[in-house]
Amino acid sequence: MRLTSSRRRFVQDVVAGLSVAALPHLAHAQNATRPLSKRAAKPSPYSIDVPVAIEVKARPLPSFDIRDRSRVRFGALEYRSGLILTSAFSGFGGLSALRLDPRGERFVSLSDKATWFTGRIVYRGREMAGLDDVEAAPLLGPDGKPITSRGWYDSESLAFDGSIAYVGLERVNQVLRYDFAKGFTRAAGEVVPMPPAVRKLPSNKGLEALVFVPKGLPLAGTLIAMSERGLDASGNLIAFLVGGKTPGQFSIRRTETFDISDAVLLPSGDLLILERKFSWLGGVGIRIRRLALSEIAPGAVVDGPAIFNADLTNEIDNMEGIDAHVTAEGETVLTMISDDNFSLIQRNLLLQFTLLQRVARGRRYRIAALRAGLFGVAGGW
Repeated sequence: MRLTSSRRRFVQDVVAGLSVAALPHLAHAQNATRPLSKRAAKPSPYSIDVPVAIEVKARPLPSFDIRDRSRVRFGALEYRSGLILTSAFSGFGGLSALRLDPRGERFVSLSDKATWFTGRIVYRGREMAGLDDVEAAPLLGPDGKPITSRGWYDSESLAFDGSIAYVGLERVNQVLRYDFAKGFTRAAGEVVPMPPAVRKLPSNKGLEALVFVPKGLPLAGTLIAMSERGLDASGNLIAFLVGGKTPGQFSIRRTETFDISDAVLLPSGDLLILERKFSWLGGVGIRIRRLALSEIAPGAVVDGPAIFNADLTNEIDNMEGIDAHVTAEGETVLTMISDDNFSLIQRNLLLQFTLLQRVARGRRYRIAALRAGLFGVAGGW
């Protein structure tokens, strides 16, 4: 399809002048050597074979608390705005990961049906008003064909190292590496060698969150891969350090039956873990925990306080993606997205909150530089 001028500029901005950080201790991604999955790759009405521009409609959520519409404070977060997203495009939904540019405008998201979604968040003042310039494109495998042809779905997690995108596939517990400098979402993926223990994770509770650690922070050059509910002998959540100077396995303490759904690394060195739980008696709950990156090491069991909790008295759904950006005023904004499972009774939500901590002006530029480094884009997209 012919790219619009705005999308052409988007692609050019992403790939122009990229400086990919070296990852000397992480084995180079290799072409897939395993045979194709023997499982029949049945066509899905939610998967696509070629890129397509789509329209996404947005309805505002003026408040987050269903019972008290005036309430804006929720733990360490303050509600900014939210959107309910819908589209006539049958493949829109299942949004399971989200990464933003340093300004919090351009986004890359993943559907768990092996589809890229890219576009731009439109703001009215400090509030989100809608999405524009949205495109859907299939995730391609090493052979340049959609990975669904291999029976690979469940693209659940996303991390950036410069122009390099890492995508976690849950059911097959694999990670694919995409070089956005070579075609943006048209790039072919390469299988990343992972520790053997990754393949032993539960097929439907496996790799769920990826974070790449940039220069200037502990564990720089490491890809952190977290399972949804792969449990160690003590019942804690299994995670891996891939590459970097100290590769290995560690655990995240599991409490109150919460599972991991995504994570984001703040320039301060705090790792925020988005978690969720469900039970027929207790209903749905989500929370965000703050972990110290400096405490993560092979063999460690890390824990941290919850800074945000929400349940069905709030405007939540199956929240599966989280990212952060810093505004020109120095506010740290968290953006969360939900996976509607292509269900008529669930919703695609896009929510934004202010993390209630101020960023000094001197640090703001360091933060912007770190965020730009994660995407490999000087000055943003």
